Amino acid sequence: MAGEAAARPGGRITSADVAREAGVSRATVSFVLNGTKGQTISESTRQRVLETAARLHYAPSAEARTLSRGRSDVVLLYQPPQLPLTDLGALVEFLAAEFATVGLTAVIHPWSRKPDGDVWTAITPVAVLAWDLPDSDVAAMRRNGVRAVVSLTAESDPVAQWIWGAREHSIARLQVERLLRAGHRRLGYARPHDERLAEASDMRLRALRRACAEHGVPAPVTLTVPGDEAGAEAAVDAVAAWREAAVTGVCAHDDVTALAVLAGLREHGLTAPSDLAVIGAVDSPAARLAAPPLTMVAVDMRDTARHLVEAVTSLLEGRSVPAGPEVTRVIERGSV
Repeated sequence: MAGEAAARPGGRITSADVAREAGVSRATVSFVLNGTKGQTISESTRQRVLETAARLHYAPSAEARTLSRGRSDVVLLYQPPQLPLTDLGALVEFLAAEFATVGLTAVIHPWSRKPDGDVWTAITPVAVLAWDLPDSDVAAMRRNGVRAVVSLTAESDPVAQWIWGAREHSIARLQVERLLRAGHRRLGYARPHDERLAEASDMRLRALRRACAEHGVPAPVTLTVPGDEAGAEAAVDAVAAWREAAVTGVCAHDDVTALAVLAGLREHGLTAPSDLAVIGAVDSPAARLAAPPLTMVAVDMRDTARHLVEAVTSLLEGRSVPAGPEVTRVIERGSV
């Protein structure tokens, strides 16, 4: 018998195989492997089931897990296609790890916006976490049993409100306050040219204007600074325009935009921070290796992931989404 289940070519080991090998019922296997309480199963039997399952390399199917739990344990992460976010990979990695700690399995899939690409109908997730979901998709998911839906660009979503509200304002506030501490009173904002970041850069600009107003300084002089090779000339023009407007400190939208500003300075024979101070947002290895190394507002992606997971589990349990944590801090380097 011991060789029968293990030697079955190409066959998946089932709970029936484990039960037969261990000499117990399938119900006993289910009770042991699912940790069901209130069952009178001896310790020796429990150990025999666990050892047999391990020896046979038994892994319950998704269908079996759904039946035992009464719900799916899959969380679908819709990854925005080609969105140029330096921190996206780290965030996805941390999300997968944090979901695993609460017994949920993260499945990552690119967001296509095509009706025939609705992977959620194929894997029946218990929750969906996405960058951007139309209201019609959210409603359809909920009608079809998805118990928690988080859309990071929906104004009514409490998680989105934290990301684009408290978290975004914290980034802007730290950028402005760091430049003010260095003596700068006329500030600029370097926004990315990429249309996929247009909404995010609009939100950052609003947050920067608010932070400047709170400190009694003029709103930032905003210029678009492309981060690609074709944008080098635009970066040079932006630096010239800021200097003409008496701007002495620039808040860059991210690491790529900050690097572009440094490139524009070099073309003028200028340097940061003596000619123009630059502070970016969302730290990266490239920011650390810049000349000079970029002063940045870092965002803790692990704590961000923990909050997103806590938000999803709260929704699954019918609780209110808790307030988000403080996840930003200034990393001092050489550009301010």
